Amino acid sequence: MSDTESLWAGWMQAANGGDGQAYARFLHAVTPVLRGIVRARGAALSEAAREDIVQEVLLAIHAKRHTWSEDRPIRPWLFAITRHKVIDAFRRIGHEAAQTLGDEAEMVVDAGHEAALAAREAAEEVEAMLGQLDPEAAEIVRALKLREESPAGVAEQLSISEGTLRVRLHRAMKKLEGLGRRELR
Repeated sequence: MSDTESLWAGWMQAANGGDGQAYARFLHAVTPVLRGIVRARGAALSEAAREDIVQEVLLAIHAKRHTWSEDRPIRPWLFAITRHKVIDAFRRIGHEAAQTLGDEAEMVVDAGHEAALAAREAAEEVEAMLGQLDPEAAEIVRALKLREESPAGVAEQLSISEGTLRVRLHRAMKKLEGLGRRELR
């Protein structure tokens, strides 16, 4: 195991034990690496789409961090999540873009059932966590983070300013983070 991987694994172990600072260090360290993977695998996507994928990967890591086994290397676990999020993005934009994946498209067929089950489980977990927020906060997270609606449009629908929307989104995400920590204990 490389020094980097040992460091990441140590931070994730501490994070799973409830250390928020270790979790912040872990996310700060892995984000540039994840961004590079997304940039390489999603070269056919726009920069904005690639950054959205990075955010989806970070949310997936948060939602699924309890699935990482401490006796296994962390890097393959991170890369698998990232790879699946890139594939999901290509699926969303259609068959033509999926063909640019080349060999990845064959892997999707082979792992389709497993990916569908994992996606369903993740969606159920996300909905369960969102159900613990007040309805407006849950809708803000759904609109901005899951449906990728524009902040201006969401603010207009809710009759609030974009600044207020950002504050409410931040509070909702902090509450979700706290809920995630409690579930891990």
